[in-house]
Amino acid sequence: MEAPLPFRTAGAALTANPLRTALALIGLVIGVASVITMAALGSGARAAVADDVRSAGTNIIVVRAGNYIRGGDAVNIPSGFGRADTLTPEDAEAIRGITDVAMVSPVVEERTALLADTGDSFAQVHGVSDEGPLIYQVRIQDGDNFAASDVRNRRAVVLLSSPVEAELFPGHSGVGRTVVIREREFEVVGIYQSSDRKLAEAAMVPHTLLADLLGRTYLQAVAIATQRAGDASRVARDVANLLRERHELTRAAPPAESAAPHSFRRGTRLPDDFVVRTQATEALTQGLYTTAAAFVLASMPKLDEVTSEEMVGTLNRATSTMTLLLGALAGVSLIVGGVGIMNVMLLAVTERTREIGLRLAVGARRRDVMWQFLAEAIGLAALGGLFGVALGGMSSTLVEALFGWRTLIPAVAIGGAAVLAMGVGVFFGWYPARRASRLDPIVALRSE
Repeated sequence: MEAPLPFRTAGAALTANPLRTALALIGLVIGVASVITMAALGSGARAAVADDVRSAGTNIIVVRAGNYIRGGDAVNIPSGFGRADTLTPEDAEAIRGITDVAMVSPVVEERTALLADTGDSFAQVHGVSDEGPLIYQVRIQDGDNFAASDVRNRRAVVLLSSPVEAELFPGHSGVGRTVVIREREFEVVGIYQSSDRKLAEAAMVPHTLLADLLGRTYLQAVAIATQRAGDASRVARDVANLLRERHELTRAAPPAESAAPHSFRRGTRLPDDFVVRTQATEALTQGLYTTAAAFVLASMPKLDEVTSEEMVGTLNRATSTMTLLLGALAGVSLIVGGVGIMNVMLLAVTERTREIGLRLAVGARRRDVMWQFLAEAIGLAALGGLFGVALGGMSSTLVEALFGWRTLIPAVAIGGAAVLAMGVGVFFGWYPARRASRLDPIVALRSE
């Protein structure tokens, strides 16, 4: 399909003097590239902030089977349940349906011996899903995480922490080697590191296989990651309410005269057979006696929201300031590029005055002349936008490689840069086009 006449004429005019066209494009290319780079840096910084907050554990919730709280009698917190067998894989799947829950992993645990040809270790073995290492933010050093299919098919694969690998395979990589756990041979598929003391010297295997080896049909814990760090406390409350309903703990307690001598009542709700803790509350109350822990948690019921919102808010404000600064610089570059287009178009009008007069004299309408020069300005802007997007992508990659800053180019930035470039072309090309269309044909034909 042939392009409209104004755009064919504009293309011929732009290619007639390629050097001048290239010089006119420089400012616009730099402006568009600045917009792309600014957006990439801003989005990358925000993504890095979100990752840092998540890596701090503020979006992690752990549900433990049974109620392990000691000394709770003084503050009416039920105690003495120990290790309950009421937390099930079905509970974990039900938790996955709660709003703002990102990942869920059933957890089965056992402290046992790990044996290899070159060494042995006695460590905690965590049975988790393929999402377990992602929830706990462990860093895979060698190899890879096991897959969801490994969990479904009960495949004998294991992730080892670095210290355990060093004990089992001193001086050698453990990936691809064999480890015996509970008289079953496991293939080592990955080596990880973790800042969590419970995982720092441990191993991870599919929870389905570990449960079979231990003969268990229940879970000892469920690990949960929320979409955002500030959602942890609210999601924890939703999880607790869901489990109370599933475990039928919301029914009325038996009358006092028929109750066991050491039973506990809490209004019309039976004592919980689980404990829900966020990472922030776990860290804050660790080592405290129950009375002190209960007082701390009661004094700060929204600890996770406050901590996360303050952290994210502070970092995002710094990111927004940087984004605004880069945006201002990009805006200046776009204006400079627009002025360059206007200068080139005004020069074109001056050089082609006789051509314009001839067109008007033979019957061309003024709007046709105006469209011709607007098409040239839009063509310049489109070329500038295209090269600017390419340069912006390259500069973002270069910045990340040289300075280690994370960059992420959102699709909306590319579309926005293209729209800005076209807008600059129309805005700065309108005056020269209007000036060309308003020339007097007789005066134009007399010009040299």
